[in-house]
Parts: sequence; structure tokens; C-alpha cells
Amino acid sequence: MLRENINNAVKDAMRAKDERKLSTLRMVNSTIKNADIEARGQGKPPLTDGELLSVLQKMIKQRQESVELYDKGGRAELADAERAEIAVISGYLPQQMSDDEVKAAIAATITEQGAAGIKDMGKVIGALKAKYAGQMDFGKASGLVKAALTGG
Repeated sequence: MLRENINNAVKDAMRAKDERKLSTLRMVNSTIKNADIEARGQGKPPLTDGELLSVLQKMIKQRQESVELYDKGGRAELADAERAEIAVISGYLPQQMSDDEVKAAIAATITEQGAAGIKDMGKVIGALKAKYAGQMDFGKASGLVKAALTGG
């Protein structure tokens, strides 16, 4: 479904002659194809929508890091180009959860999983990724899970 949406958007961008969006979507498709090839090399099927969301989040994170570096280096035009790519890619992610929603989801998942301590952190993160793929930043979430499990 997500692949289909991206491919349709590529066609729309071509018709509209929107070069920025077109080049960004082509890059997204290329990244997805590479991830599929890597998965096939490991004997896995093509990526699911959930896994694709993770790929898109990774692409956004890379661009955010680039924006930071370009801003520090005084390269505003390059930073703006990266921000434009982030905007295009973000359009294919589900609505991001607020901090309060993330904390509530973590608390509920800890309860559901019967997690008692830090040794259960992997189980909790796995359940969160399965249920909320693309909706939360798992880098931040893991810190919150760790704090919740250690009573901090």
C-alpha cells in the first residue's frame, strides 16, 4: 500500500513538474529497493509497510543530522534542501504521537507485557515497535522505557 502511494506520487510529481518532490521520491524508491534486495539476500520477503515506515524514519533522521551540520557550517541553502526532503518523506509517515501519548503507550505496554525490570526492556520495545511503527521515535522511547522499568 505504501509503495503504491509513493509510486503514484512519483507520477503526480512528474506531471506537475515538481523537481524537488520527484527527486526525493525517486531517492525513497531507490532506498526501498535497496532494503528489499538486502532482505532478499538474507532470505526474507520484501519489506512490509511497517518495515518501510522504519526505513522512512531512518531517512528523515539522516536528513535532520545533515540539517544540523549544514546550519552549523553556514550552508543555509543545503539545509533548506534537506528540510524540503524531510517534508516530502514525512508525508508518508502516520501522524506522530505526542510525548504524552508515547508515555501512555509505554505504560500500557509495560503492563500488558508484565515487564518487571530492565531485563524486560527488549520485550517492551519489541511490542511497541510492532504496535506503533512509524508513530514514535524509538530512540527517545527506549530512554523512557528504561526510566520506567528502573523506576527513574
